[in-house]
Amino acid sequence: MESNIRINNPADISVIVIYFLVVLAVGLWAMYSTNRGTVGGFFLAGRSMVWWPIGASLFASNIGSGHFVGIAGTAAAGGIAIGGYEWNALIFVVVLGWLFVPIYVKAGVVTMPEYLKKRFGGKRIQVYLSVLSLILYIFTKISADIFSGAVFIQLAIGLNLYLAIIILLAITALYTITGGLAAVIYTDTLQTFIMVVGSFILMGFAFAEVGGYDDFMRKYMEAIPSNISYGNTTIDAECYTPRRDSFHIFRDAVTGDLPWPGLVFGLSIIALWYWCTDQVIVQRCLSGKNMSHVKAGCIMCGYLKLLPMFIIVMPGMISRILYTDVVACVVPEVCQQYCGTAVGCTNIAYPKMVVELMPNGLRGLMLSVMLASLMSSLTSIFNSASTLFTMDIYTKIRSRPSEKELMLAGRAFMLLLIGISIAWVPVVQSAQSGQLFDYIQSITSYLGPPIAAVFLLAVFCKRVNEQGAFWGLMVGLLTGLSRMIAEFAYGTGNCVTPSNCPFIICGIHYLYFAMILFGVSTIVILAVSFMTKPIPDVHLYRLCWSLRNSKEERIDLDADEEQDKADEKDEESVNKESEEEPGCFKKAYNWFCGLDQQKGPKLSKEEEEALKKKLTDTSEVPLWRNVVNINGIILLTVAVFCHAFFA
Repeated sequence: MESNIRINNPADISVIVIYFLVVLAVGLWAMYSTNRGTVGGFFLAGRSMVWWPIGASLFASNIGSGHFVGIAGTAAAGGIAIGGYEWNALIFVVVLGWLFVPIYVKAGVVTMPEYLKKRFGGKRIQVYLSVLSLILYIFTKISADIFSGAVFIQLAIGLNLYLAIIILLAITALYTITGGLAAVIYTDTLQTFIMVVGSFILMGFAFAEVGGYDDFMRKYMEAIPSNISYGNTTIDAECYTPRRDSFHIFRDAVTGDLPWPGLVFGLSIIALWYWCTDQVIVQRCLSGKNMSHVKAGCIMCGYLKLLPMFIIVMPGMISRILYTDVVACVVPEVCQQYCGTAVGCTNIAYPKMVVELMPNGLRGLMLSVMLASLMSSLTSIFNSASTLFTMDIYTKIRSRPSEKELMLAGRAFMLLLIGISIAWVPVVQSAQSGQLFDYIQSITSYLGPPIAAVFLLAVFCKRVNEQGAFWGLMVGLLTGLSRMIAEFAYGTGNCVTPSNCPFIICGIHYLYFAMILFGVSTIVILAVSFMTKPIPDVHLYRLCWSLRNSKEERIDLDADEEQDKADEKDEESVNKESEEEPGCFKKAYNWFCGLDQQKGPKLSKEEEEALKKKLTDTSEVPLWRNVVNINGIILLTVAVFCHAFFA
């Protein structure tokens, strides 16, 4: 690691310290002012969020430090097409707010697997999905984010990697474990603001350094490293010259690195999985006050998603212009010397610029931005993962836990996750050869499409039943795993040393593979469903699109179990009233961990029904409904325009 500029001047250090104090203050304020003593309060922020924190939080959960490091790196290597990943989301946040969330709210669910359980009955789909989501979180999101955050800290402060990670996780864990979703959403809002402002400033410096947009386009094409041979082998020119189609989003369907049909259809399938069925994202929306707020939050997130192309992708490309020999190095020994990995140094494109270009004080701000994006992604994931665990897995182990026990289980699970994440870092470091990044996208495209297919069909096709969904998921999983394992076994290789994986397995671009996998899963789900008997409508009222407005009483497929639980709870609460008052110290500890349940008056059956009705209500004030609808249409037009402009 050669980097001489360390953050050691008072300006930078004070900025970082102030930043952390502000974050902790916001977290504590959110802790103090919201009710975290109930499952709904801790995991869904008490269903009281307004639109702007929802939008900001959606954006912050999505843009992790992984984006700053990974997307800027890919852009440095291959041009703007990676920005198409970000713009694809513009369309899917609208799909989320208008089509999916109303159904989830009407179903009255907290987690995504819980929705599938109501829709299909049975336990196996719910458990399978919870476990798979947790595995995906650990292997893609958590590990990549921690790794890229660490690259940054190492480059800037020169701390030991593990020390840096442990400090980061400790601060993050402190307010997630104690504060619940409200704390996470408010700190996210703060961090989005800082992230956007900081990266705009950096973009300004970067363009000033290059000399404007036209110069940027010209110089990028000429950014060729000086050192291109080692020993007596000269590296193939294709490996280090910028691609001819660098400034186009849509690229050749056969030879392109991100082929256009893959970008239009394959990516849409992954986006459907990520934006419309992923716990982290949907949980943000379920915490909204009412549907208009949720939709407005989605629109705000959509507009924010226009930015990464300009504040991450283009600076990543500028970094290649300014530090050509470092960022675009191709000779393994040289790369090893610059950034400690033989395969290439594109990953350090963004951090390098922050450390070199920014003036004192602002550099501290940018470092806080990276930490912010890292922490916000991690907090979101920790909160959502513990929700999944407590609501879907823990309740299977213990049939009738009290609220207090659920809260404790969730917090204990977070600690476990943090342990796993730290243990996973060395693996990430060794897979660090720039591959980790492609791996996130490719692992997602090997495991995501079957889930997307199941949710899409569950919502829009009421004929689909439990057997169909289950076998569709299984066939999809086996197909995806076979490709994933083959790819891991052969290695992805790089331009200088290609891997020797047979074309039939690895030759198909992963976005095309996502399309094939989605198709296969859909066919299996439909075929099996039509061969087995349908679910009667009485179980499906308000759970799928065609029956979304029905007023009849729904009999849940698991209604008898629920009834048993409710009866047990009544008995439990009678026994509880004889407990003594806790002591002073215990009270403080309980408050800090959000465990002090205010013993509210016991709700009568009618009041409970009314509360349930309020929580599952999706009606909107006509005026605001029209306002958000018009904005939604504008957002879609903007999305189409952007794609066309850079096509």
